[in-house]
Amino acid sequence: MLNTAAGKELKKNLPKNFTEDFYLIRALTHRSYVNESRDLLEDNERLEFLGDSILDFLVADWLYQRFPEKKEGFLTKLRSALVHTHQLSQFARKIGIGPALFLGKGEELAGGRDRDAILCDAFEALIAAMYLSTDIETVRSFVYPLLEQESGNIIQNHTEEDVKSQLQEWAQAKGFASPTYVLVNETGPDHAKVFEVSAYINGKEIARGSGSNKQMAEKQAAYQSLIVLGISRR
Repeated sequence: MLNTAAGKELKKNLPKNFTEDFYLIRALTHRSYVNESRDLLEDNERLEFLGDSILDFLVADWLYQRFPEKKEGFLTKLRSALVHTHQLSQFARKIGIGPALFLGKGEELAGGRDRDAILCDAFEALIAAMYLSTDIETVRSFVYPLLEQESGNIIQNHTEEDVKSQLQEWAQAKGFASPTYVLVNETGPDHAKVFEVSAYINGKEIARGSGSNKQMAEKQAAYQSLIVLGISRR
């Protein structure tokens, strides 16, 4: 099933010893595809659960080794930025996950291949698939270069700081009240909901964000607002 151009391109960006298509296909399978097809019986949510924990460990380990002079507060903020939904979705885009995803027709039409939440989940699932098919050292050698490439940008752009705080400081500096966040949409089953939130400043909607809970969606809305306002870069 991965003999498509997109699947072949993705595999070029993965470790050479990650040859097990069973786990890779599962990592790329969104629940919408399972709901509409009999080809695959399980989506990537269980792998996502495992991959999330593996990434947390590897990012913490990399930061501890990479910044021996930094204190816990700095490491915590940078870890948060590196495992943020938007950042993981950027990793997913970099290696070509989007075009290789298995999506239901409705999700495909809704632009699911470029949705941060879907790409983030698939990247986490891919990490778990890689771990189960190879070993932790293979995953480490895959993840660490990605972290090295992005950590400098994050530090330079100060995106390790809380994005909601940054947006609030900007609004107050302009003489506006603190930003407000409004839930505008809620989709998916109870066990896997996706929340969409709008960020407003001075009564005007600036940007929207989505996430698996309201807090994550608010942070994503704040992050997108910083980009719209020219305070932060992608």
